[in-house]
Amino acid sequence: MGTAERRREAPRADGVRARGHRAFGATDRKDSADEADIPAQEQQYYRPLWVEEPARRRRLPDPVRTAAVRAVLLIAVTLIQAMVAFLCAMAGSWLAFPMVISSVVSTIAATWGALDVWVTRQVWNQRHGVVSVPSSTARALRRERRRARRQERAMARTQARIRRRGGAGQLSHS
Repeated sequence: MGTAERRREAPRADGVRARGHRAFGATDRKDSADEADIPAQEQQYYRPLWVEEPARRRRLPDPVRTAAVRAVLLIAVTLIQAMVAFLCAMAGSWLAFPMVISSVVSTIAATWGALDVWVTRQVWNQRHGVVSVPSSTARALRRERRRARRQERAMARTQARIRRRGGAGQLSHS
């Protein structure tokens, strides 16, 4: 069923969307007339193939996800190379030694890839401020200190304004 057909479905009284058979190239006027002529037992009911559920966890940030994909590919290639090296060694092939050497190099690269995921995730969290209990506590303390400094500056400005006007401490101008 296409998007255009889904838009043309009319909801029934019981909340279920009904759909009639539609000929190719039919217009909207003819389509609505066709649906009225079809008895209720012949109409097909629209039932979605799947129901979307909210995600349990948030999606990984893009740099972390690309590092994770890179690491998975490196690990997969490493495992394939190790298996080929093992099978070549068991068969006594000349390819066993080069495959073992490439497996060692690939293992180092796969380890680097896994560490890259971890480092990228830590850098992302540090730069984009993932809320944790200690940092949110520190943030609240900083807010309180800022608020106190603002109040002190406002009081200092008020006192300076009073002194400039020659009030000598008086608050009213009467």
